[in-house]
Amino acid sequence: MLDIRRIRQNPEEVKAGLARRHANADIDALLAKDEERRQILQEVEQKKAKRNADSKKIPQMKKAGEDTTALMAEMRELGDEIKALDERSAALDNEINEMMLAIPNIPADTTPDGESDADNVEIRRFMEPTKFDFEAKPHWEIGDALNILDPETGASVTGARFTFYRGLGARLERSVMNFMLDTHTSRGYTEVFPPFMVHEHSMYGTGQLPKFREDMFHVEGTSYYLIPTAEVPVTNMYRGMILDGEQLPIYHTAYSACFRGEAGSAGRDTRGLIRQHQFNKVELVKFARPDNSFEELEKLTADAEEILKALKIPYRVVALCAGDIGFSSCKTYDIEVWMPSYNRYVEISSCSNFMDFQARRANIRFRDGAKGKPEYVHTLNGSGLAIGRTTAAILENYQRADGSIEVPEVLRKYMGVDVIK
Repeated sequence: MLDIRRIRQNPEEVKAGLARRHANADIDALLAKDEERRQILQEVEQKKAKRNADSKKIPQMKKAGEDTTALMAEMRELGDEIKALDERSAALDNEINEMMLAIPNIPADTTPDGESDADNVEIRRFMEPTKFDFEAKPHWEIGDALNILDPETGASVTGARFTFYRGLGARLERSVMNFMLDTHTSRGYTEVFPPFMVHEHSMYGTGQLPKFREDMFHVEGTSYYLIPTAEVPVTNMYRGMILDGEQLPIYHTAYSACFRGEAGSAGRDTRGLIRQHQFNKVELVKFARPDNSFEELEKLTADAEEILKALKIPYRVVALCAGDIGFSSCKTYDIEVWMPSYNRYVEISSCSNFMDFQARRANIRFRDGAKGKPEYVHTLNGSGLAIGRTTAAILENYQRADGSIEVPEVLRKYMGVDVIK
């Protein structure tokens, strides 16, 4: 959520930022409601002051034998006016809050301009794209031939875009997860294992609600939602808290299953592990000081990259343009892994700095010293990495002409085998 004071003081700057995102938000209507609300509050204070002053006169008038009928009637009228103004003020509060919740974050100055993913800017690459002297197979065909991926049974048990992992496929997915967690915890991240359901307040806190409601899985009859990413429960661990400034930065890593409706994505990447309704992910979440959060974003992105470097899988890093960044983000790097059967790079991680946007929604602050003024932290997160997509990338980049899969060296101690065949 943006700071309403920023919108009041710099409305044209906010409008320009939203224009860079190609986002629609009626800032003038918001400011008009905000001004009406502030005028009402001022009027209510004046009426309450008069009512309080008049109430003090009544005992004196009665003591002096004076008639208080007119004054009492005037006070009742004031009370009715105050009640009506309070009700209008409360209604405006709700309207303003709904409008504020719908306004996305403002892109950082260093976020490139652009309208879509076609305008994203490549920053760097690792390794050249994998080439074979045979025709590369897609990972779902590899998984079927090796009997390690079984979407047909997933579809019969649950539905489309659910997959059973079998045998060494299940072990590979688990090995990738453990390797990621071991790597990140060795680099200063504290591991947490969060709930896979959260209440709607947590979803509002990180910006999934209200905008992405149709993409969420809601548990009927409750206020619970299945999490779309561990970012939601891990960020909300500190909801409503004032942190000790000396604790910052705080680094967390977390494995979770993730659940997404993927509304509007029919017909795109619907085969294999790239776009599932349920998938596994290791997340990186940071709570940082405002003065160095962009430095922390660079470090977070590098930490996610370390997984692919260790696995020796080609990838590239792109800076998302203002028209392609997520709702809550002000700057995002996507890490895209090379998929031979696609003959292109596919996103495997998004690393974002939200600045104080999520912290305002979740009321997460920090304070230096007992008497320091509380300030909002800056939150960051990134996939470190999406496990299913990493598994798919391993199957495609490490496939061999005989149909077997070479196990990346760093995973062999987890797998217990060098080859899947």
